[in-house]
Amino acid sequence: MESSFLTAVFLPLALFAVMLGMGLGLRIDDFTRVLVYPKAVVIGLLAQLVMLPVLGFALASIFPLTPELAVGVMILAACPGGPTSNLITYLARGNVALSITLTAISSLVTVFTIPLVVNLAMKSFLGKATTLSLPVGATVIQIAVITLIPVTIGMALHHYLPRFAAQVERGVKWLSLGLLGLIIAGLLVQQRENVVGFFVQVGLVTLALNLAAMALGYLVALAAKLDRPSATAITVEVGIQNGTLAIAIASAPTLLNQPDLAIPAAIYSLLMFATGGLFAWWASRWGVRESTLVG
Repeated sequence: MESSFLTAVFLPLALFAVMLGMGLGLRIDDFTRVLVYPKAVVIGLLAQLVMLPVLGFALASIFPLTPELAVGVMILAACPGGPTSNLITYLARGNVALSITLTAISSLVTVFTIPLVVNLAMKSFLGKATTLSLPVGATVIQIAVITLIPVTIGMALHHYLPRFAAQVERGVKWLSLGLLGLIIAGLLVQQRENVVGFFVQVGLVTLALNLAAMALGYLVALAAKLDRPSATAITVEVGIQNGTLAIAIASAPTLLNQPDLAIPAAIYSLLMFATGGLFAWWASRWGVRESTLVG
């Protein structure tokens, strides 16, 4: 799959809209809350930033994937949660404050961890002779620019123009969802002759990653004896990744510029709405909404 107008223009716009929408709902308190209620935040970040990449590596090694698709799975596993995880947590009657805090902090931390995880994955699956790499310094700067700048703009609007931010937040989120849909459709259309094969190759492993990550999040929260709403938030946050960012890292001309590596993230982005929706329906029947963290 060759780089195109789709990945050069629509992808940055979609990612900007996703991160701007997230910033519109964030406050400084969402970052500092970890100092007041550390236990749930630390447990969630440990599961998301350490255990999830290990799980992704195990699945990418076990399933019969091409080296390129295995790397694509690892790119996905290295990404943080996104606004979708916050929405699903709300629908599931989970701890929304915890979900937002985890998304905010993991989005900052993964700016630095993504290039490290992805480079290790490429060396492992593509071999030491591969010419593909993510220069750590340059990649940190690029990911920071395409994620932290729109988040900062959104937070500034939320702080200085709260009424305006509240009015446009929903529209921005729908715009980002629509652009993501166009990108996924475009990626699949470009590879229409191989779509069925891609679903056969990565459909099962991406579904396994999604479900296993959610199970991992729940079990870790359960072992830490967190309350049900907090366990629900961690389950969703670990299980639902920012597919738009994964697609950008794989296919953006200024990053890896290898759209084939984006196929797992594209298919995952379709599956996560189904699994996330089903989980939200189930959890909303059994959970109790709680808006504050329990440490």
